[in-house]
Amino acid sequence: MLKKWVATVALTASLAVAVPMVSAQEKSAVREGFSAEALNGQKILLFRPSVWVGEQSTAGLPEPNADWTAQARELLDKELSRRQGEFRNELVIEPDLVGDDARLFSEHRALFGSVANSVVNYQFFPGNRLPTRKNKPFEWTLGEGTKEIAEKTGARYGLFVKTSDQYGSFGRKMFQFLAAGLVGVGVQSGEHVGYAGLVDLQTGNIVWLNADEKMGGDVRTEDGMQKRVAQLLEDFPGLKSTPLAAK
Repeated sequence: MLKKWVATVALTASLAVAVPMVSAQEKSAVREGFSAEALNGQKILLFRPSVWVGEQSTAGLPEPNADWTAQARELLDKELSRRQGEFRNELVIEPDLVGDDARLFSEHRALFGSVANSVVNYQFFPGNRLPTRKNKPFEWTLGEGTKEIAEKTGARYGLFVKTSDQYGSFGRKMFQFLAAGLVGVGVQSGEHVGYAGLVDLQTGNIVWLNADEKMGGDVRTEDGMQKRVAQLLEDFPGLKSTPLAAK
């Protein structure tokens, strides 16, 4: 059995491709021309956070865990509610919707996740930037469809929050240990991704984004979620205690 396990580790490691070193990853950006003053007197809509928590199998495949996800969602809502007094703006929660309105909001939550992922891959990693993005300012958008959301809610800006966590299973951790010890190949155990972004709902432009694919804080615990939210909102321009950092 052990021989079979070692053979599996060796085979998988032999298929691994070395990843070249790239420049340090940026984690946040502000759209050119935007400043904290633009938020004065404006209402911010907090979209329902996107939360996914699961386990990473021995082979590295994500396996959802409904209980962990529900627990993390409850803790995230609780922590965001606790911190509402720290916002300089009026913060309104996404209402419960049905039909076309529910679809509109759901589509834009998913769209934000896709765009944020593209920002991380093609702008925050300088070595990975597309030829069209090289030496370009931070200019990303969700499109003009957000204007309908602004009209329905009376909010000028929208705050999106997305977290995705995979905790390494026992098998994955053993695989990581054996791969490193037997064949000297590094294997990642667990993934912890978090995005928070502020969007001008009148234009669809992302005016601030904080994105990190190696976030801390165990989202299944209250203390861990407090750490996660603090990281997500780091340098957010609408917080009383955190002024917009110069970019």
